[in-house]
Amino acid sequence: MQIQADTPQLLADAKNSILFTAVRPELVMERGDGIVLWDTAGNHYLDFIGGWAVTCLGHSHPVIREALVRQSSSLVNASPSFYNKPMIEFARLLTEISCFDRVFFASSGAEANEGAIKLARKHGAVNLGGAYEIITTVNSFHGRTLATMSATGKKQWEKLYEPKLPGFRHVPLNDMEAILAAINPNTCAIMLELVQGEGGVHAVDAEYLHALRQICDARGIMLIFDEIQTGIGRTGKLFAYEHYGVQADAMTLGKGIGGGFPLSALLVKEAFNLFEAGDQGGTYSGQPLAMAVGLAVVNEVINRQLPLNAEIQGQYMMKRLQNAALQYPITNIRGKGLLLAFDLEDRTAHEVVAACLGNGLLINAPNPSTIRLMPPLIVTEADSDQMMELLCRSLDQVDTFRK
Repeated sequence: MQIQADTPQLLADAKNSILFTAVRPELVMERGDGIVLWDTAGNHYLDFIGGWAVTCLGHSHPVIREALVRQSSSLVNASPSFYNKPMIEFARLLTEISCFDRVFFASSGAEANEGAIKLARKHGAVNLGGAYEIITTVNSFHGRTLATMSATGKKQWEKLYEPKLPGFRHVPLNDMEAILAAINPNTCAIMLELVQGEGGVHAVDAEYLHALRQICDARGIMLIFDEIQTGIGRTGKLFAYEHYGVQADAMTLGKGIGGGFPLSALLVKEAFNLFEAGDQGGTYSGQPLAMAVGLAVVNEVINRQLPLNAEIQGQYMMKRLQNAALQYPITNIRGKGLLLAFDLEDRTAHEVVAACLGNGLLINAPNPSTIRLMPPLIVTEADSDQMMELLCRSLDQVDTFRK
């Protein structure tokens, strides 16, 4: 590999030309292969962030490259005014492997959730006498558009970009009394993540979810599962709802559905096929290039039984973390499949993330007390062993974590 000598200049150019939206480390990623990333200085990193649960097949997977080359040689974009072959094939696959009947394609999770919000309000207008309110949960994350930020239950976003879109009520996850108190004649939908990812990896209780389904059925309220982060094998099942035996009226997918290519989807039951011409759309909806990639990625996940690998490797990782907890102040190890988290005492998770980066390991701290792990679904026991070695080395370097 040829190492670039101009990393300082690249960083200077980035600071001069890229709009500031995030604090980023002083490095420039250049290439990836499998579960490893390299920067322009030649340093390599074991990737247990996976592009924020995006690179389900790892970096630069051959099926993605081949799909891009093959489709780009025939048709990149015919506009959303027309059907195209990979759009039809991908929609058929998604409806065959899920409990849903119809698909709308978009480019980001926020767009898919925005579509679900619109559909819920359409349902309220058509079937519930104009009901428009949607109940979501505290600590939820649904996207960064104004509507999806309004739906999101992040405390730090309450005052950001006011006034927010009205019509959202936030209740604590798994609190049945709170959700019953929030339901009123204006309620058209309940929208929730089955495992809150950005909120710190907190799963919905099975009893609570079954009760929500019954309540929605009894009152005609739409039930929406946001599976942007949990879908396509992440939790050890192809979809997280399969853990619970509860079906929603609509489900959103993103992140892993494209394996790193911008792609998302809104799936709905036939009873909620309510949009009229012009109600919903998007320039890149069903774009052939994205459809070909999504079709290749999801087929690869299914053919390689990667949801099963996520379950097996997630259990192995949990055992390694439990053993580490005997030496380090690691607590509350939790999650499903390869969406895992644990808590650290003294609220120094960000320091541990920084130490891990210096040791060649990429992990995430969604809050000062929590470490989140979401590696590609191709991860192996050897990868997890290496991750634990680097993590423990980093914990040792953060003095406050030594017992």
